[in-house]
Amino acid sequence: MTVRNLAEYLNVTEKTIYRLVQRGEIPGFKVAGAWRFQRADIDVWIDDQKRASVSQKR
Repeated sequence: MTVRNLAEYLNVTEKTIYRLVQRGEIPGFKVAGAWRFQRADIDVWIDDQKRASVSQKR
């Protein structure tokens, strides 16, 4: 997935994706200088975020 694809998938701005990946908060890798993301990695990341959110609420 590209930054644009991921932004659409997560319903956030591209700027947010760049911020997250530069902080190392979301899994991604560069190909020829452009960020790319694997949907499976993102889905695992989403599940982790959900679990962390639930844990904080308890």
